[in-house]
Amino acid sequence: MTKRDYYEILQVTKDADGTTIKKAYRKLALKYHPDRNPGDKAAEDKFKEAAEAYEVLKDSEKRARYDKFGHAGVNDNGGFGSGNMNMDDIFRHFGDVFGDGGSPFDSFFGGSRRSQRNSGGEKGSNIRIKLSLSLEEIAEGVTKKIKIKKDISCDACGGSGAKDPNSISTCQTCRGSGYVRQVQHTFLGKMATTGVCPTCSGSGKRITNHCNSCRGTGVTKGEDLIEIKIPAGVEDGMQLSMRGKGNRGKNQGQNGDLIINIEEKHHDNFTRDGQNIIYDLYLSFADLVLGTDVTIPTLAGKVKINIPAGTPAGKMFRLKNKGIQILNSYQKGDQLVNVNVWIPKKLSGEEKDAIEKLQGMEAFDPKGKHQGKGFFDRMKEYFN
Repeated sequence: MTKRDYYEILQVTKDADGTTIKKAYRKLALKYHPDRNPGDKAAEDKFKEAAEAYEVLKDSEKRARYDKFGHAGVNDNGGFGSGNMNMDDIFRHFGDVFGDGGSPFDSFFGGSRRSQRNSGGEKGSNIRIKLSLSLEEIAEGVTKKIKIKKDISCDACGGSGAKDPNSISTCQTCRGSGYVRQVQHTFLGKMATTGVCPTCSGSGKRITNHCNSCRGTGVTKGEDLIEIKIPAGVEDGMQLSMRGKGNRGKNQGQNGDLIINIEEKHHDNFTRDGQNIIYDLYLSFADLVLGTDVTIPTLAGKVKINIPAGTPAGKMFRLKNKGIQILNSYQKGDQLVNVNVWIPKKLSGEEKDAIEKLQGMEAFDPKGKHQGKGFFDRMKEYFN
């Protein structure tokens, strides 16, 4: 697949200075960040594409090679410019753009990407759960506490994997950093890459006497009580992520994530339409003809509304701001009240006689002209 021009990706000119390039990348990174676009593969690809372009154009040497040779000048057998990027590589460079705090999305549900990435060891696996929510909970947001069975830090060794502190020493291969630097020779010269230390698996430590409880992994089976704050306005099928709340990583590696799949419960009274909710109101024919006041439910409690005389079946009333709060906003949708005619299936003899009398009555149209038709025939035409 042909790569797009890096200047085109960041929407800057070829003579743009470093500040302009940084601002352009920051704007795109915020727009296409995975936490803002959960499950959106197209947004993730654009996020990676923007990061790759920025990594090259921010560096004067790489930028000069790119200007001269194009993409061939920065393909380095892996990493930025090669198309083989991963999300950890991208987030490791966020401090350059967003400051020491990293991305503003790093702690959407708590936890820091940066602190988790630098922990070394083997990353724990993610945990996926399904969380069922009522429309009332979705409308205003809710906090849930759930117990999850997962890999946790070993109590016997405190997660170190060592039987005692004297069994831990610094890894001599990486000198405690957890990473090793390799230099490769290419037609453009020497290219340096950094990878996880193969001796200590990124922990930066060497253990001579392993913990008997966890056999040196630093991890055991356990249970964790997790508080989940669900923002108002989520939708059925949406995925939310809690960084670092998944399984504990082995050898003091970073924790996996907790992936929360939102499931919207069926509601007896309402149907959801985006941020609006629909309520079907059933009234008798007499109520529609004469008008009435009726009390109906909303997500926030019951309210009384007036049905004017002569309201036709199919009329829709709108209750402003009685719907669901829009995600990441203070605005709310509306409640739509759909008026329907309630038709009884069984009638008593007295009721049937009364209706037959009405059916035989002559009626007048709204303009006062004699219609000469039965009452129900006339009203049927009027409401249709």
